[in-house]
Amino acid sequence: MFRPMMILAASAALAGCAQTPAQTARAAAAAAADQAELGRQLKGLAPVGERSCLPTLPSTMQVEAYGPTLLYTAGPGQKYRSDTTGGCESIARGDILVTVSNSGSTCRGDISRTVDRTGRFPTGSCSLGSFVEYRKP
Repeated sequence: MFRPMMILAASAALAGCAQTPAQTARAAAAAAADQAELGRQLKGLAPVGERSCLPTLPSTMQVEAYGPTLLYTAGPGQKYRSDTTGGCESIARGDILVTVSNSGSTCRGDISRTVDRTGRFPTGSCSLGSFVEYRKP
């Protein structure tokens, strides 16, 4: 009697974690919108190479999130794309991205975390991917 109750409880817990069809559709629509906006941000730019670390860039560099992809804008006509493991998407709503690196540069594999701008509490984290540089041709 105890074993069937445990199985029922476990399956109920797992079912509670599953997304509804409406939630799945909203997530797919949001992902498609993120990819479309990323495409618009990179329009007119061409990939020129991939690197493990970002070069030393001005402190005014902006970073934006499009789903799990981070886009660093170094200046007019120069951007760097990093596909992360996901978890840093909250910078799209204004959270701060904090990256600590042991190498002195922001590099593939570094862990970035996001922090709420007003409350200063952690909101997420991700591992950075390689950096693809985009420039005007």
